[in-house]
Amino acid sequence: MVVGVLKEIKPFENRVALLPVGVELFRRNGHTVLVESQAGEPSGFSDEAYAEAGAEIVQTAEEVYERCEMVMKVKEPLPREYGLMRDDQVIFTYFHFAADEALTHAFIKSGAVAVAYETIETPDGRLPLLTPMSEVAGRMAVQQAAKYLERAHGGRGILLGGVPGVEPAKVVVLGGGVVGTNAAKMAAGLGAQVYILDISLERLRYLNDVMPPNVVTVMSDPHTIRSLLKLADVVISGVLVHGGRTPKLITRDMISTMKRGAVVVDTAIDQGGTLETSRPTTHLDPIYEVDGVVHYCVTNMPGAMPVTSTIALTNATLPYALELANRGYKQAMLQNSAIYHGANIVKGRVTYRGVAEAFGLEYTPLEEVLCQV
Repeated sequence: MVVGVLKEIKPFENRVALLPVGVELFRRNGHTVLVESQAGEPSGFSDEAYAEAGAEIVQTAEEVYERCEMVMKVKEPLPREYGLMRDDQVIFTYFHFAADEALTHAFIKSGAVAVAYETIETPDGRLPLLTPMSEVAGRMAVQQAAKYLERAHGGRGILLGGVPGVEPAKVVVLGGGVVGTNAAKMAAGLGAQVYILDISLERLRYLNDVMPPNVVTVMSDPHTIRSLLKLADVVISGVLVHGGRTPKLITRDMISTMKRGAVVVDTAIDQGGTLETSRPTTHLDPIYEVDGVVHYCVTNMPGAMPVTSTIALTNATLPYALELANRGYKQAMLQNSAIYHGANIVKGRVTYRGVAEAFGLEYTPLEEVLCQV
């Protein structure tokens, strides 16, 4: 198979989808790898390193799309790429279709095959390609919250951990999954008073056992969220809906009751966000205010930490990418249930129920599509 690696074009997206060692492994398995020039530079990997590993360096994204049977990216295709995708071509990346209707329709029209990092799911329910970036996002969320609490950025002007004689900040974390757990750990480590909410009592029992004493586990419901928001200096949302849109757990009215200069970090913005007041932002212009509350809603948070993020991500994606190349997408989907779940849109048919439901589109079971390929 001819496999292509693109240079990311989303603003301030510095990750790359494959390391030079990945090129070497593809080559050992008999595949050809094209890498767009300077794709790895922001993550610290030169064109020379890719070439030494056996890649062919090409100058344009157009050439990658034209020549490759599988294209690897980190973030979703942007409008200028829509016309480059072609029938039966595998695109392996983060898509988050349910938050982007234009992308969804463009991909359906292309006839290409979308294998989404975020919905690759193992038999035990783990999301192995979402987990490493959720870990980064959860830890980054606390760093960003601490920065934007500074008065110079419009924040309350308080230190997360306080100092002797001054109480610490109160941090409310929505969701006890990977993002929420990592955010709570980081905030607690800095000395904040942390409240972590979840709708699973079993998850809360686990978190209660492993978290330090300054983390309080709380069952999530609208009344509790409303009450804690009034006390919060920082709110971090780490709620996840597999392949679908996240629910709006925080209304505009709730935001209006918060302290002026409080900070909210919505890590779920890729899936539409969990606040009524959330809208996508970029690393270039990351924050805005609503009712005096600072909102941080960057859609590609890990892109700011490309060395850590790229290595963590490619450690997870490479085995699946190799399987797609070695077996072809049809056999890989039929023989590997994790990859099966990763199929979102195949040759113009929506094969992931959450995407179909988000926009009222027809859902087609994947096995029905594969029988026709």
